[in-house]
Amino acid sequence: MIKTSQLINFISKRGICLTTPREGKRNFRKFVIANKRGSRLHKQQQMSANPELEVDKRGVRDVGYYLNGRFVKVPEMVPEIIVPDLKDFNLKPYVSYKAEDVIQSEFTPKQLFDAIYSKKIVTDYKQGKLDADGQPLEPSEEEKLQPEEAISRAKRTGSDIF
Repeated sequence: MIKTSQLINFISKRGICLTTPREGKRNFRKFVIANKRGSRLHKQQQMSANPELEVDKRGVRDVGYYLNGRFVKVPEMVPEIIVPDLKDFNLKPYVSYKAEDVIQSEFTPKQLFDAIYSKKIVTDYKQGKLDADGQPLEPSEEEKLQPEEAISRAKRTGSDIF
């Protein structure tokens, strides 16, 4: 016959562990400390001498890509910081919480057409500067653009299409 004190030892217990070791049983191994010593140029020189080493970038993205072992720099991937000139600017550099919310509808293609082209079309019509097909005799730079060129300009870096 089995005693009740012996039954207690057969009960499986479930435990909760909040810290899991990363590479073994020692807790300090789960904390990966990146190499902070030396400049990035020094690390790249070390890496060229020993290709197995990795340069710690700490979240910095490359400004290009590697192709056949060579680094190709892409100018569009270089971050460009545009800072406006606020020399004679009267407003303060912050917005008060008391400011009213601005509610504006979506800017439609018709509104864009009216803002850019409609004035010139009306003035050309009134001054008789249109040919028989309705095309301007003295087109502006925007009117000379072909559709493919306009699309490529819109997709260029720095355009507000996105």
